[in-house]
Amino acid sequence: MRIVAGEYASRRIKTLDSDSTRPTLDKVREAVFSSLGGFFDGGAVLDLYAGSGACGLEALSRGMDFAVFCDRNRAAAEVIRENIALLKAEQYCRVLNMADNSALNLLRKEGAKFDLVYLDPPYRKQHNMEILRKLDEADLVSDGGRVVIESLKEDQCEAQVGLFILYKEAVYGISKISYYRCERKE
Repeated sequence: MRIVAGEYASRRIKTLDSDSTRPTLDKVREAVFSSLGGFFDGGAVLDLYAGSGACGLEALSRGMDFAVFCDRNRAAAEVIRENIALLKAEQYCRVLNMADNSALNLLRKEGAKFDLVYLDPPYRKQHNMEILRKLDEADLVSDGGRVVIESLKEDQCEAQVGLFILYKEAVYGISKISYYRCERKE
């Protein structure tokens, strides 16, 4: 696996040697980030089910200022730390080795705000609309921020969850990518 574009382009990163994670393919990551505008001018990304950290690292490579990676699997968290070290990006990253709800509660208490949230939980353990509601309730996404959800192509996503509006979906093989925008009506 490699970083597709930006500062760390073509750099190889490690993945977990097990069936407990399902890395997002390079071509899918490239399509996702192209759909988001290709590159960023600062901001923070939350890679909630990080696995290898590839999506958060891709966002950093493309111009995000800071990334928070969360994975409950201890071995995955260690691989993420190794990948961050490989890229010498420690000062721009934080790794949380905890479950999704615990991480969201901690980040809410800290007053964190993200411009991009990437959700790619194991397909059999997904509760994406529930997590989207928690992101909304905890006010963790900035106005205009995006939430990207990777799921099975058969999974249905709600058109609106709180402040999040579904604005695009794309299918790649067995996977579907759903794009939400946080829209505050002021």
